[in-house]
Amino acid sequence: SPAAGARVVARAWTDPAYKSRLLADGTAACKELGIDIGPTHLVVVENTADVHNVIVCTLCSCYPRNLLGLPPDWYKSRAYRSRAVHEPRAVLAEFGTEIPDDVTVRVHDSTADMRYLVLPMRPSGTEQLDEAALGVLVTRDSMIGVTLPKAP
Repeated sequence: SPAAGARVVARAWTDPAYKSRLLADGTAACKELGIDIGPTHLVVVENTADVHNVIVCTLCSCYPRNLLGLPPDWYKSRAYRSRAVHEPRAVLAEFGTEIPDDVTVRVHDSTADMRYLVLPMRPSGTEQLDEAALGVLVTRDSMIGVTLPKAP
């Protein structure tokens, strides 16, 4: 379920050392939390004030199931797989995610050997929330990059 991925994100939001390890080696950092993602290599990309990341698998529907649960139907659709690459801002807008023009949108293409996870930006106003409360704000779609985390 997406709860495993949300736990990873919430830990990264609250533990700077874990966040560094997650960005350096997503597979190993997940194992630290008891999450085995199998033989695939997990690359974690961080959303910042300057960069917004989106994940797609143009060939099929490669997806980190152990972190995000079953992929949504739209993720597997030919329309998403092609449009996310060619017109990512339009696709994001259809999800209700407006990215300012001065923010770079990067699209990452998963493969059979490598999966991606978006580390969304921590929502403002969450400084007093603990890891469990933060995890509730993280959604599957925010870890794919098509939406932002929920507001507190």
